[in-house]
Amino acid sequence: MSVIDTALLQIRQLQPYSPGKPVEELERELGIRDAIKLASNENPLGCSPLVTEALARASEHIELYPDANAYYLKQRLAQKLAIRENQITIGNGSNDVLDLIARSFLDAGGAAIYSQYAFMVYAMVTQACGGQAQVAAAHGACAKQPYGHDLNAMLELVNDDTRLVFIANPNNPTGTWLQQDELKGFIEQIPQHIAIVVDEAYFEYVEMADYPDASSWLEMHPNLIVTRTFSKIYGLAGLRIGYALSSPDLCDLFNRVRQPFNGNALGLAAACAALDDEAFVEQSRRNNQQGLQLMQNWFEKKGFDYIPSSGNFLTVRFGENSADINQALMQRGIIVRPVANYKLPDFLRISVGTQSQLEQLFTNLDEIL
Repeated sequence: MSVIDTALLQIRQLQPYSPGKPVEELERELGIRDAIKLASNENPLGCSPLVTEALARASEHIELYPDANAYYLKQRLAQKLAIRENQITIGNGSNDVLDLIARSFLDAGGAAIYSQYAFMVYAMVTQACGGQAQVAAAHGACAKQPYGHDLNAMLELVNDDTRLVFIANPNNPTGTWLQQDELKGFIEQIPQHIAIVVDEAYFEYVEMADYPDASSWLEMHPNLIVTRTFSKIYGLAGLRIGYALSSPDLCDLFNRVRQPFNGNALGLAAACAALDDEAFVEQSRRNNQQGLQLMQNWFEKKGFDYIPSSGNFLTVRFGENSADINQALMQRGIIVRPVANYKLPDFLRISVGTQSQLEQLFTNLDEIL
């Protein structure tokens, strides 16, 4: 077998990420207008008006390369998070950060641990690096956190090959979360030579009192890495800005691995502006709380089970008809997310929208059902 054949064999085994269907594509296919997308956990309120102003200013100089070191964004983040600038790694969305972390620690002999229903990108970056996947069974359907991370099961998988542990808190697509004591206790039991990633993409949405801010543990655990994104509550998914928080030594390692200019000029400017608008973040959080409660009430009234969520989405069990219901909603211009690729074929994940979007969803679901 040639070197090309070997590479092709590995590449063909990769399962490509399947994003939510774009609104434009659905409208084009069906010849409709005003479709709504509740599939990709985007902020239905858009972004801060401060962001649009910053984008207008930044667009005057897009002929120039962006700041490769993201100086101003790191400065803003350091002030906001009470952390040093040399502990921050900027990425092209948090997916980019997860990829460069995997490339820093994994090779053909190394293994990564993640949970059964965890964010799919963990499996993708592990396989892309030629690493071994150590997949821990998740909690069962009747657990307090159904389909969520079972930290004891993950701990049992740790062996001499383990290089990396991925934890999503909250987890996508389940919405489940880990409490402070259980997550901290787990981290304390992981050997120092194994890197631990706590993915907090939905951090700003969580309202539970026992939910931890893992970044507060960085000084105690030099093997800990926390990842976050501007794609969710800040509404910058189209601009692709994410970041990792870690020890300065790990940050130096990641900056050796990451591609130059992986944060574009518009995204960097928008992220700085987004951090300045706390009122918009609070408005987004409030809309999410209200929307999540509306969804829970409606599905409970209709007799549908759902996985308790601390994110900006709800994963609902529709049973064996879930694929048909998904297709029927798309025919009516409403895009939600099937999660059969996560081995949850009876569920659909539905992002929290505005009140009017959710009312449209409920009306159409009533007619379909």
